Amino acid sequence: MLPKPRADLRPNSVEFETIPLVSPLGFREYDARWLFPEQINLLGMQAVGFAVGARLCEIRDRPAVVVGHDYRSYSAGLKQALTVGLLSAGCDVHDVGLSITPMAYFAQFALDIPAVAMVTASHNENGWTGIKLGAEPPLTFGPDEMALLRDRVLAGETPGSAPDAGGRYTFVPDMRERYIADVVEGRILRRRLKVVVACGNGTASLFAPRVLEAVGAEVVPLHCEPDHSFPHYNPNPEDTHMLHDVAAKVRESGADFGLAFDGDGDRCGAVDDTGEEIFADKMGVLVARGLAADHPGATFLADVKSTGLFRTDPVLRQHGARFALCRTGHSYVKRQARDEGALAAFEKSGHYVFSPPLGRGYDDGCVSALMICAMLDRNPGAKLSELKTTLRPTWLSPTMSPFCPDERKYEVVDKITAHYRRLAAQGGQVIGQAIQDIVTINGVRVELADGTWGLVRASSNKPSLVVVVESPVSDRQMHAIFGEIDQRLREYPEVGQYDQVL
Repeated sequence: MLPKPRADLRPNSVEFETIPLVSPLGFREYDARWLFPEQINLLGMQAVGFAVGARLCEIRDRPAVVVGHDYRSYSAGLKQALTVGLLSAGCDVHDVGLSITPMAYFAQFALDIPAVAMVTASHNENGWTGIKLGAEPPLTFGPDEMALLRDRVLAGETPGSAPDAGGRYTFVPDMRERYIADVVEGRILRRRLKVVVACGNGTASLFAPRVLEAVGAEVVPLHCEPDHSFPHYNPNPEDTHMLHDVAAKVRESGADFGLAFDGDGDRCGAVDDTGEEIFADKMGVLVARGLAADHPGATFLADVKSTGLFRTDPVLRQHGARFALCRTGHSYVKRQARDEGALAAFEKSGHYVFSPPLGRGYDDGCVSALMICAMLDRNPGAKLSELKTTLRPTWLSPTMSPFCPDERKYEVVDKITAHYRRLAAQGGQVIGQAIQDIVTINGVRVELADGTWGLVRASSNKPSLVVVVESPVSDRQMHAIFGEIDQRLREYPEVGQYDQVL
């Protein structure tokens, strides 16, 4: 067996080449993220693969697992190291190759395989790697499973449940074609739509343009040549750099709208025909309206970063739609959608989950894109900008992430939460408004009497906090609640610069 992993190894050292490097900070709430090679090396990824495989062997006899990797210069090598660990633990590995994450999820169903281990850092900057894990489709690991995995990896244990014989390796060469055929089946458009498809040179470049073309859309590609240097910007549909680029292309090309996909293809953002960005949660309200009309009384979920329109929208109310908030994070969203029988769930980041008969219950950016197309298809005389104006106006911020070290971010959020709880208990006000509710299912969301709210939570993927604010009253009120929250955060010297601000 491998030596016990350490977290203090330096690249270009003998120890780095002979001992697994695994930082405990990489085991996050619902997936793993490390800087490579500063926080994990190839032997470290092999050690993670063994621990994952050993756990799967405890759950099932001779388990099978789907593996895939995203388009980064080092992802294939890390996947191979992970595969060695899985095989040595006794797992049968089915390698689907270069993949977006939803294709790996699809392969679980197509191959009737319970487990998945997708090597991806999603939208993170170059230098990051990670794994999205699951053992019960369509669900992925949550905090309990990730904590157990962390402890086993760092302990360097050799579980007795692992079989003596290693597993078998199978390469699956045709999964991309099978996935695309499955996604587009029965979704051919009646309305001719011209769509900017932006992939930020990420893995979705190999999938999204083909999917949109297959259903009959005229595709205007934008940065759809895979390039793991990400020469323009990180493929992140929450980032205003990407959305502004898509907006410019929509205006230049006269497209009906634009779609932006993240690095591993499980998220989708949108820009309307005027070049105005529509944050994914508000787009979710528009999509949910059509679904609610077809499925009266359906339950919908939205994460705590999402607009308050889900609760107040008159069209959703008219169709008897039920609504609940959930924690941010694809793992939480999928699990709660299953447990509560939700027809669909929406995250402000662009993770959309559609349950049967609409989808298989996992997040897929291509399926989300087709659901947006279907919404326009059922409104053949309407532009996306016109549909957007039917929503009650609110002033909603982008997702803003100030730096905060992983080892301090949860403590800062706890202190911010305690502050607003005390203020609410004392009958205090925020920006001249009474506090109506303090929502703490994920960080703290402070909701005020006029409907304005602000959220602070710890990022699950990076050393940062997450701040989102919204006001149904005015842009001024939105800026005011942001200023209040920012003032509180500035009391903590460990909180650094934002990635983007209002």
